[in-house]
Amino acid sequence: MDISKQIETIKRGAAEIISEGELYKKLDQSIKTKRPLKIKAGFDPTAPDLHLGHTVLLRKLRQFQDLGHEVYFLIGDFTGQIGDPSGRSEIRKQLSKSEVVKNAQTYKKQVAKILDTSKLRIVFNSKWFEKMSVVEMLKLTTYSTVSQMLARDDFKKRYAKGENISILEFIYPLMQGYDSVVLEADVELGGTDQIFNLLVGRELQKDFNQAQQVVLTMPLLEGTDGVQKMSKTYGNYVGINEPASDIFGKIMSISDELMFKYYELLTDEDLNSVRRMHPKEAKVNLAKIIITQYHSAEAAEKEAQEFARVFSQKETPADMPVFKTDGEKTILVILAESKLVASGNEARRLIKQGAVSFNNLKIEKDDFVPNEPGILKAGSRRFLKLIL
Repeated sequence: MDISKQIETIKRGAAEIISEGELYKKLDQSIKTKRPLKIKAGFDPTAPDLHLGHTVLLRKLRQFQDLGHEVYFLIGDFTGQIGDPSGRSEIRKQLSKSEVVKNAQTYKKQVAKILDTSKLRIVFNSKWFEKMSVVEMLKLTTYSTVSQMLARDDFKKRYAKGENISILEFIYPLMQGYDSVVLEADVELGGTDQIFNLLVGRELQKDFNQAQQVVLTMPLLEGTDGVQKMSKTYGNYVGINEPASDIFGKIMSISDELMFKYYELLTDEDLNSVRRMHPKEAKVNLAKIIITQYHSAEAAEKEAQEFARVFSQKETPADMPVFKTDGEKTILVILAESKLVASGNEARRLIKQGAVSFNNLKIEKDDFVPNEPGILKAGSRRFLKLIL
């Protein structure tokens, strides 16, 4: 594919490229030398499950694969024990080695749903960091200064508020940057909250007399609430391993405005065609595309039909989970214990929004106690049959 077509593909949905001129030169050199570019993206395995927010970056990596370039999927099994401070307002909880290793194994299985694993280079940064002596690690810190670190937005805010910042957090960007030196990356991808770390990689490569990597950032995907970035912490995520019915329901709950961003970042659909569709039709189509990607076309069609049956005909689902209660548990406890919602925070949010009902009566307080059998509904598509 010629350079202009490659650039067009790479730019879709991207927030920023530093710099596009350098990317053009690297692509031109790649074509002339028939050497694919080394594309790097790092993932700290701090949680075992991937959600749609993670797939924004993974899909961009797949596009680079399809363009013939070499993707390095870097699992930060060493740096993951420190924890990336990007966007954090407090010191991050450190994970144990066993937790990181366990999460890393699940990552490898899940990314196979998006990336061509036959062409994927999976690398672990413990391979080089565990071999570094204390002196070598300390020498790495000479490539940056405290003033440079405090210029970083999240550090600057925490410092101004008098909040704690550990020296270890200062070292993290240098370690991520050193990954790029070891791999001799041509391009590094990350979210917009990663821009500081990615630029550190560019500077370190320069210090080590390497060609500087191009930095490509992708937007952070808002969760189903349309406000916070998608995260398990906020209970607004759509996990790629979730049941198809849950994915369908969550997609149908997002706003029309957010739907178009999901289309741009999570699909290859033509946005002009999508805008000509009725919003409800477009949303159903989006849910089917995502379920097809991570489950199957059959599962997608089944959920679309169930949605039409339940909501067009005002019926309850033919099959719903059953939860036994004792007539004393509050609606908040039932929602959390039944796993109808991801967390107590999500349960409170739905109740506050008026999105929880029992036997068709809206629940307004989270201490409401159902003392009779009935149907509990959370959001637009989640049902639970309560029995005493």
